[in-house]
Amino acid sequence: MKLIQDTEVRWGVLGVGAVCEKKSAPAMQKVPGSRLVAVMRRNEAKAKDYAERHGVPRWYGDADALIGDPEVNAIYIATPPDAHLELTKKAAAAGKPVYVEKPMARNYAECQEMIRVCEEAGVPLFVAYYRRTLPNFLAVKRLVAEGQIGDPRYVSITINQSRHPDLKEDTAANWRINPEVAGGGYFFDLGSHQLDYLDYLFGPIETVHGIAENQAGHYPAEDIVFATFKFQNGVLGTGNWCFSTGESSKKDEIKIIGSSGEISFPCFWGTSVRLQKDGEAAKELTFDMPENIQYFLIESIVGQLLGRGNTCPSTGATAARTNWVMEEMTKQYYSK
Repeated sequence: MKLIQDTEVRWGVLGVGAVCEKKSAPAMQKVPGSRLVAVMRRNEAKAKDYAERHGVPRWYGDADALIGDPEVNAIYIATPPDAHLELTKKAAAAGKPVYVEKPMARNYAECQEMIRVCEEAGVPLFVAYYRRTLPNFLAVKRLVAEGQIGDPRYVSITINQSRHPDLKEDTAANWRINPEVAGGGYFFDLGSHQLDYLDYLFGPIETVHGIAENQAGHYPAEDIVFATFKFQNGVLGTGNWCFSTGESSKKDEIKIIGSSGEISFPCFWGTSVRLQKDGEAAKELTFDMPENIQYFLIESIVGQLLGRGNTCPSTGATAARTNWVMEEMTKQYYSK
């Protein structure tokens, strides 16, 4: 069933910033049945510059003007999280499908409100957790489903990173470490990808225990999170995220331990997958990525909207669960 009564998806982007240079918006020009027709940024000169460089016909300095553009029939919200709820309400009121950057919002309550307004308006809500469509992560899902490591027992997440590259810039202007804008710190920005993918792999997390602190004192948000969790299917999990380690401790790994083997892979710094089965030599699987990393997810959205039989695997309902998990993991820190 088509979700829009049109022959193509014509995108308008709100907040056309860095993520739109290569990761996302250019794919909207490449997916069949999809066009990027308008972009918006509060600094209209920057919106104009983007439009001219990327061959986009119109640009705006006002969100309402873009949402009201009669040619635009789908909205991509690429702003920081604090604007996601307000802009989703406006797009839904205009009857236009919404694709929003991750994390979905600053907190679970905002996610629930976004879901509600889209349901009441009868428009679909998608979220940019694109790892659900990338070949390396799909391979892991297939290996687990095939029983290549037996029955999954537990999963562990580790990310250690020294002073984040963003901190070389003006810390006060960095929204990713401002909880009022982002909901949290780099954990919300990066950990959300890992936790969302595990939701895709194993299903919802039902129990969460976490502790978060700010040890380095570089900014107000948490910079270290430790957590344990349990999925509804009985698989257990642990996670540790630290953004103030030394370079020698740098690490990005998700490891799935099964009854007869294990799978390990990075979430950010690489695309290989290592499969170790009992009694066999380890296998290293490698994968090519699309030029625009969100291409396959956007392709699934376009296909679903146009009734091609596609189903986008990342929705408001799935993404909201990730916000709930992160909120549970950090609530001790933010309730101080």
